[in-house]
Amino acid sequence: MGRGVRRRIAATGVMALMALTMSACLQDPGASGGSGGGAGLNGYVDNNQSDGDGVVTILGAYGGDEKANFEKSLAPFEKESGIDIQYTEDTDFTTTIKTRVAASDTPDIGFFPQPGGLLELAAQDKIQPIDTFLDYDTIKKTLVPGLLDSVSLNGRVYGAPMRLANKSIVWYPKKAWDAAGYQVPKTLDELYALSDQIKADGVTPWCMAWNADQATGWVGTDWIEQFVLTVAGPDVYNQWTSHEIPFDDPQIVAAFDAFGKIAKGDGTVYGGVKTVVNTQVAESMVPAFRNPPECMLERQGSFEISFLPVAIQDDLDNEVGVFQFPSVAASAEPPPILGGADLAALFNGNDPDAIAVMKFLTSDKFGAEWAQAGGWLSPHRTFDTANYPNQTTKDIAEQATNASAVVFDGSDVMPKEVGSGTFWTGMVDWIQGKSSQDTTSAIEASWPQ
Repeated sequence: MGRGVRRRIAATGVMALMALTMSACLQDPGASGGSGGGAGLNGYVDNNQSDGDGVVTILGAYGGDEKANFEKSLAPFEKESGIDIQYTEDTDFTTTIKTRVAASDTPDIGFFPQPGGLLELAAQDKIQPIDTFLDYDTIKKTLVPGLLDSVSLNGRVYGAPMRLANKSIVWYPKKAWDAAGYQVPKTLDELYALSDQIKADGVTPWCMAWNADQATGWVGTDWIEQFVLTVAGPDVYNQWTSHEIPFDDPQIVAAFDAFGKIAKGDGTVYGGVKTVVNTQVAESMVPAFRNPPECMLERQGSFEISFLPVAIQDDLDNEVGVFQFPSVAASAEPPPILGGADLAALFNGNDPDAIAVMKFLTSDKFGAEWAQAGGWLSPHRTFDTANYPNQTTKDIAEQATNASAVVFDGSDVMPKEVGSGTFWTGMVDWIQGKSSQDTTSAIEASWPQ
């Protein structure tokens, strides 16, 4: 269980004022077909925990340093509000939250790593629509565009992001890069040409590792999502992830083939297929920092920072360079990015304390302490970037906030049977030699009816 010291409101007038303020934000969810089976006495989704007692429970997957940094970010709010936030970590959050919902034992708030599970429970009337307690228009203006679209069901939104991942980043060892005189590519063809140039200089262009035990293959799905977004554009990408077009649509097969120029190229990926499949994800870029470097480029999300060797993390700005994955054609407009987010959802719509915590967690004021510790990005364009500990992180955040569009990680949106099932295993089959057409057709055949 998460550790939390119970704090009580010192003055009852403070809680009364907070309850009045929060209730003034609430609207009738029934106007848009809101809550059903999970509704409490006032028509809002409820759970079996006490309301207005100064305690708010949260279930999420963060552990270790992430949990510590999250709790640091909560401390000022807890002190000011008098609310005791009790956080519980569970690495199998997706399964646990469903079990707890079935047992009528939900926390006040849950942090969902993927929108699919959140929407599944929203469809069961177990989650409160955010427009009943947040200023929807305001939060939509401050957020990176596109994130709320991923948690929309029947015209309402059921979660709000409290952490962002930018997954459209190419990383490189800065000192070796500068010494070789390489230039940041502006188009996909220039990226291919850069890869050829690095190989001609005697270095394997791409660092790549997909092994994640039972989750092996997820890195490959991110690569494909990047290429679908880049080659086909955001509209086709969203049609693909929502299955408005089949998984094996010709545009998707073309994206697989475009990625194949890198993943299946002769001497293009460090160690070849066997190394890619058997090397742990967190070790992917280790060869880039050897002397001389044994690979030069890696496409990975903003969380790559936590995978880098400690000595590299300690001198990040001098050791690492980043650029945004380029578009097909040169443009003054920044390319779209592949993103991800941890989504906060409210299971207790009757509790003014839980509502106050949700308002804080989903605001641009949350996360300063976590950002300063590293490894966290705010989903808000209005977040104070001075909180980021180095220029590298500021650059990564700027890529997301300035992007022409942000799409949600496709495998997180797709049904679990595909997104964390046949898509993962299909990528392993593909890199080991299966054709793009056969791979995509097999995944299409697995899509649940």
